[in-house]
Amino acid sequence: MAGDEKDGYYCSICGGIPPDKIKTKRVFIDGKETGIDHLEFIIENVRQLHLTSDDAIANEIMKRVREFNYVPTKKEARYAEALLLEYRKAVSG
Repeated sequence: MAGDEKDGYYCSICGGIPPDKIKTKRVFIDGKETGIDHLEFIIENVRQLHLTSDDAIANEIMKRVREFNYVPTKKEARYAEALLLEYRKAVSG
């Protein structure tokens, strides 16, 4: 790893993000570990909406997840289910 906090960190070999600096949350979706970019940010923003219905929460999470991540159409329900579970874990502490 090269660089510093001022200029940013980068891999000294390929110039990309060093593996220890990747902040993509990994979630098990349909039995496979899947990286979801910005998940902590998304969960916090949805939490601030104070939604009570699981459907409303899942819909809002999915809307926001699609802004940063590819979600296969055939797996939308599985994503929503797994991400709602992650939301519940994060909110409960």
